Amino acid sequence: MSRKIAVFLIVLGAFMIFEWVNLGFNLADGHPTSFYVVHGVLIVVNVILGAVLAVIGWRALRGSRVTDRRAAAG
Repeated sequence: MSRKIAVFLIVLGAFMIFEWVNLGFNLADGHPTSFYVVHGVLIVVNVILGAVLAVIGWRALRGSRVTDRRAAAG
């Protein structure tokens, strides 16, 4: 995986986490319980997905640095 894609995944994961947590704090009162259940599930799933994407990007970025060092040395 290229460094650009790895950085993109890290940024995308951070954006998703920020955006969905922000949505969770901005939910207004006065909705039926089902509204909060559905949005709560959406928030949890998307925060987990964002974290997974960020971890994949981070590991790819670290792996590309090791590969770059090996290529420069050899």
